[in-house]
Amino acid sequence: MARSNKERTEATRLALIEAARRLFVEKGYAETATPDIVAEAGVTRGALYHHFEDKKALFRAVLEREGEAVAVHIEGVALKGASPRQALLLGASAYFDAMAIAGRTRLLLLEAPAVLGLESVVAIDRENTESTLKTGLSNFLGAAAGAATLQALTDMLSAAFDRAAIAIETGADRAIYEKAIAGLLDGLVRA
Repeated sequence: MARSNKERTEATRLALIEAARRLFVEKGYAETATPDIVAEAGVTRGALYHHFEDKKALFRAVLEREGEAVAVHIEGVALKGASPRQALLLGASAYFDAMAIAGRTRLLLLEAPAVLGLESVVAIDRENTESTLKTGLSNFLGAAAGAATLQALTDMLSAAFDRAAIAIETGADRAIYEKAIAGLLDGLVRA
């Protein structure tokens, strides 16, 4: 059975995103040329520009897909019966698992801010993982944290997770970082 035009359009868009991801991971954003992307995807240059305004827009689509994948992985962790502390620790571990996918740390934490700017990177994070972390912190801290404090703690803990993911990517012992996060959370309750 022949695919519909909508299915072909989505397949082309997905092929471009997947090809671009492979090349961005292999070469980096700056060294990846659009002719390489279309060749890798097996589509025309016109197809690229039909779906994306430019290489930066395609890069953003790659990042959005990566961010969604991280969020899905974290939210897929079974938390039934977990205490709020355990839920946060399981979420942190799931984040590290998700960031261990080859190239993901480079794309989301190193290349993204340089290419898109911090405002866009923060927006992608807010669309994906921030609400899960904020909910976890709210459950953990209870009424002790007001909205402004909760947002600040969410931002700081998210940054700590990101920095830990970079360290783990470069060879640091993940278990040490997971233990440090547990200590950090315990310190929040005592503060």
